[in-house]
Amino acid sequence: MTKGENILDEMNDRSREVFRRVVEAYLASGDPVGSRTLTRALSEKVSAATIRNVMQDLEYMGLLGSPHVSAGRVPTQLGLRMFVDGFLEVRDLDQTDRQKLDETLTSNSRDVGGLLDRVSTALSGVTHGASIVLTPKHEAPIKHLEFVSLGADRALVVLVFADGHVENRLFTPPLGQTPSSMREAANFLNALIEGKTLSDLSTQIRQEITNRRQEIDTLAHQLVESGLAVWENEGDRNERLIVRGRSNLLNAGGDESDLERIRTLFDDLERKRDIEEFLQLTEAGEGVRIFIGSENKLFSLSGSTLVVSPYMNADRKIIGAVGVIGPTRLNYGRIVPIVDYTAQLVGKMISDRS
Repeated sequence: MTKGENILDEMNDRSREVFRRVVEAYLASGDPVGSRTLTRALSEKVSAATIRNVMQDLEYMGLLGSPHVSAGRVPTQLGLRMFVDGFLEVRDLDQTDRQKLDETLTSNSRDVGGLLDRVSTALSGVTHGASIVLTPKHEAPIKHLEFVSLGADRALVVLVFADGHVENRLFTPPLGQTPSSMREAANFLNALIEGKTLSDLSTQIRQEITNRRQEIDTLAHQLVESGLAVWENEGDRNERLIVRGRSNLLNAGGDESDLERIRTLFDDLERKRDIEEFLQLTEAGEGVRIFIGSENKLFSLSGSTLVVSPYMNADRKIIGAVGVIGPTRLNYGRIVPIVDYTAQLVGKMISDRS
């Protein structure tokens, strides 16, 4: 039994109603809630003094706090967690929200990356928060590969997949590469890779390099090794985290320290530094999960809430996740069904295009 559940058992009906009303009023307005506000809302008529006593008890329990010297209270992180677990009433998905999300999938394009980008943009627009979409690894067979020189120390591996998807991955090539060695390396790989996925390839290609070392010159050999490194390592993280709606949080107000924490959060996300942390959120199985404030390491510095749900492919395997980042004062009852529906929508889209 959690701490929140223990406290919930200790509360009488009046305490529960006062607590629920305080949290609901705070989530609606963002302002501290005073006893006079509650006297008009409670189902039973009680005095403001009685309500103040109940609120003091709730503060002693760690569920409410006083942000200023005013008599108003706001829920603590523990209070928000208890509200989400024990009092939250999740609404049905609004038809307007559903329509906006559905419209992102009107295209018949097989470009999953482009569709997920549109889903992320729509999710941010609907929720007025920041959206995150973790895209699946691309597992379609490869049709063709090219190396493209961008300068002495920069090159691209261009991967063209059988389903039309194209990925460009930037890497640092070995010194001394020539157009001839790039063509030779690409020809060597294209003879091996057609019809195989990235997951199929690494062991086979390393074995082929060993067996056919005489057929490929030193420069081309080094380039093949570099290309393998970029799609085995960097490729796993390549553009897999789509973040949209950053401005929604930055424009939401707060003092400078709050804004700086939010900037730090998004800078980390844009550098993909914590993508493994985000991946771990999808491992607990189906359903929407809510992380409030410091409950999740990735978002603790910004004091934000993350509402996240994994999505699955046709084989019911978790392959990615969608989520919304917002302030802890989030309209949870509205956001949860939006995230849940978006995850189901993305899963169906991925399965239909597999």
